[in-house]
Amino acid sequence: MSIQEPAGVAVRAVTDMGAGDRAAFDATMHPDAVNREAHAEPPNCRGVGPEAFWASALWLRAAFPDLRHEPHVAVVDGELVVVHATMSGTHRGPFVVYDAAGRVEQVFAPTGKTFAVTQTHWFRMRDGLCAEHWANRDDLGMGQQLGWFPPSPRYLWQCAQAKRVAQRAESGSR
Repeated sequence: MSIQEPAGVAVRAVTDMGAGDRAAFDATMHPDAVNREAHAEPPNCRGVGPEAFWASALWLRAAFPDLRHEPHVAVVDGELVVVHATMSGTHRGPFVVYDAAGRVEQVFAPTGKTFAVTQTHWFRMRDGLCAEHWANRDDLGMGQQLGWFPPSPRYLWQCAQAKRVAQRAESGSR
């Protein structure tokens, strides 16, 4: 697939989340792009355009520094492109989940474990770029592989400690 084709653009948007090449990633995003999945992400991920999407990539890579997506198939139907992929990585940093107001809600302490789960990413294209994004993810499968579910008492304590650290960092940045 060529990067100019809608499916190629969407595949690059997914794979560049983990690749760390900001310029390549920005080249896939419309200036007014909206991520419909950002509701549990940090406040800077909830904006529009490449900057907000890049903030999502940084948020994910803070927890999973070796994050990668392996695309399996991409389907185009008019202005919609669907990419089915496997997301994988190693849980090396705290995974912080935010509430609707943008405050730290839950923190999953690093486990050092790896995961691989399938996801389906939906993109609405505009002007040859990704303008809107939704996803269907296997969050339960990821949590089970990472040891989040069912949690041990020790892991619950580690998560509580990680949440305190994240909340202190959040209050210091205000």
